[in-house]
Amino acid sequence: MINVLVVDDDAMVAELNRSFIGQVPGFHCVGTASTLQQAREFLFNSDTPIDLMLLDIYMQQENGLDLLPELRQAQSAVEVIIISSAADAENIKTSLHYGVVDYLIKPFQFPRFEEALTGWRQKKSLMDNQHHYQQADLDLLLHGSPATQHDNKRLPKGLTPQTLRTLCQWIDAHPGQEFSTDELAAEVNISRVSCRKYLIWLAQINILFTSIHYGATGRPVYRYRLQPEYHSLLQQYCQ
Repeated sequence: MINVLVVDDDAMVAELNRSFIGQVPGFHCVGTASTLQQAREFLFNSDTPIDLMLLDIYMQQENGLDLLPELRQAQSAVEVIIISSAADAENIKTSLHYGVVDYLIKPFQFPRFEEALTGWRQKKSLMDNQHHYQQADLDLLLHGSPATQHDNKRLPKGLTPQTLRTLCQWIDAHPGQEFSTDELAAEVNISRVSCRKYLIWLAQINILFTSIHYGATGRPVYRYRLQPEYHSLLQQYCQ
């Protein structure tokens, strides 16, 4: 479970954010802070570890951005998503300078909020579990999901809906299983080369998570598994 702290001096907004957090599986709001001092108590003196902080900027006589250099100085692992009405370039540049993982301008709708949390979780999972990266992995970390940059329904040249459906149906039937290109190719009776093309594309649109394993010969073996948050997208290709 990912522990989230909400820092906002508007009680109604803080409660709304708490409610939104409760609607995103895997996230739990451990508390709200209406002042920076309260936030510091949660961050530095609480027994409950904080993984993610949703931080407002305009807080009565305080500026939420003042917490960011404190986190960096303390070498804290807490990640920050700014949620603020501040839309000026100076505040945004300062936030990005201190490494915030997303920035939501009030008012916003729940889908954008959900995207911020799940997008951060996906990148965190990639950074925590990956020791070597493919270009698609780095593109995801640095530029966001490739799935937002093109039409997912438009298949690359050389891929057919029929074969994609066959592969996706097998993956859908084995949602918790990790597999290699050779293993899946044998299961669905297609060539390894062809299977590899489909797996690369499914990884590029984030349906599959890729990890690299090295055998006794040192030759890398790519293994794949379904990313649960993209199960519904996978099922679209099963039709």
